[in-house]
Amino acid sequence: MIFRNLVLGISLLAASAAITGAWAGSPATHPVVVELFTSQGCSDCPAADAIVVELAKRKDVIALSLPITYWDMLGWKDTFATGANTKRQKAYAKAMNRSGIYTPQIIVDGVLDVVGNQRDQVLTAVAYRAAQPVNEQAAELTLGLGPGRIEVSIAPSRAKTKPLATIWVMRTLALGAVNVKRGENKNRMLTYVNIVRDLQRAGEWTGEAMKIDLPIALGPARQDGVTVILQSHDYGEVLGAAAISVPASNLAAVPR
Repeated sequence: MIFRNLVLGISLLAASAAITGAWAGSPATHPVVVELFTSQGCSDCPAADAIVVELAKRKDVIALSLPITYWDMLGWKDTFATGANTKRQKAYAKAMNRSGIYTPQIIVDGVLDVVGNQRDQVLTAVAYRAAQPVNEQAAELTLGLGPGRIEVSIAPSRAKTKPLATIWVMRTLALGAVNVKRGENKNRMLTYVNIVRDLQRAGEWTGEAMKIDLPIALGPARQDGVTVILQSHDYGEVLGAAAISVPASNLAAVPR
């Protein structure tokens, strides 16, 4: 539910002008990360969910759905919501000096805050971030599949100053559909993509080359993908991001 009209932290007009103008430097080296905080109990959310479905088809975007828990009290318990997703949204509100949280909310690359069902605003924010010159502290991040593990490689930073970033690991479900039986979306079939089912901090990065091995799957929740985000100071600008699908054959060998 939208209780306040939260707009981009920049002027959309200025952003549009910047996108069409000439930029110094190279474009961003990582896909733009779009995080949608959504709920099955929110009547304003299905339109935002559809926008994320659209964005997930783009190769230059990592689009994620993060169902939250605080609307469960309205008569329908969100079947995908987690406390970790709710905690992440609250942490963004604190980092961005917002007075509260709402749905549907989209955070773009950790720095832009957009009402999630406002398609033009969302697409403008994504285009703005895609056109930005590379942050000197950014790093190339790649994921690969090894025997029973996800292999994470982070290239060294070229920055003169030592960066500090959190390594976030999100285990995702590529597609989910729910027939809502009660609440504001009663009798609606809702579809979600790249649903964050598990969210954990995997350590910190201070600019050096790093390699991390992660287990293929974690916890009881259904999952078939992994997204890793390198994020400045916990909830700041995204400095690197990558996503990988985990074939069913790999998951079948994992004890559940």
